[in-house]
Order: sequence, then C-alpha cells, then structure tokens
Amino acid sequence: MAESQTITDEQKNELLFTQLIFMFQSAAMQHLGKVKNPLTDRIERDLDQARHTIDILGMLEEKTRGNLKPHEKQFLEHVLFELRMNYVDEANRPQEKAEEKKEQAEEKKEAS
Repeated sequence: MAESQTITDEQKNELLFTQLIFMFQSAAMQHLGKVKNPLTDRIERDLDQARHTIDILGMLEEKTRGNLKPHEKQFLEHVLFELRMNYVDEANRPQEKAEEKKEQAEEKKEAS
C-alpha cells in the first residue's frame, strides 16, 4: 500500500499562492483577447478589465514584498512582466484589427 504523503501548511500556502497567480493570469489573458473565454468559447477583448486584473497582481506584489520566497517573488514578477508586455501590445493594436481577429476566429469555428 502506498504511503500517503502529507503536505505542510507552508507547502499548501505556496501551492495556493501559485494557483491564485495563475487564476489572475488566465483572467488577464482572456481579457487581452489572447485566449478564449471558456464560458463563451469566444475570443473576447476588454482592455479595461485586463488592466484591472494586472493592477490586482501588482497590488499583491506590493503587499507581499519582503514576505515571499525567492521563487515565489520571481514567479510573480515574471507573470506581471508578461502580462504588462501583452497589455502594451494589445493597447497599441488598433481596435479594428482586434475585431477582425475575433471575426476570423468565429468564422473558423463555424466552418469546422
């Protein structure tokens, strides 16, 4: 019989912290129009919501400063960097191109 492994409260909190960051990262990527919304199965772009989600992660970075392990700090910094660069990319993209991209994705879906 396999021995059951228990995790410490500290390990559990590290996993929960990582899940929280991934949750906000996924939401921001959906709002940036980079991935489909799993509820609607559509590419949706809402830069205001994306900015808000990125700001929440920035606040978490600020409020946890000095309390994270080096790998947690590095992970959060990396996610924020990626999201901010994607936000700049989308904010500089004309809305028409984003709409065309959305329409093309819908046409592809209908054709399949």
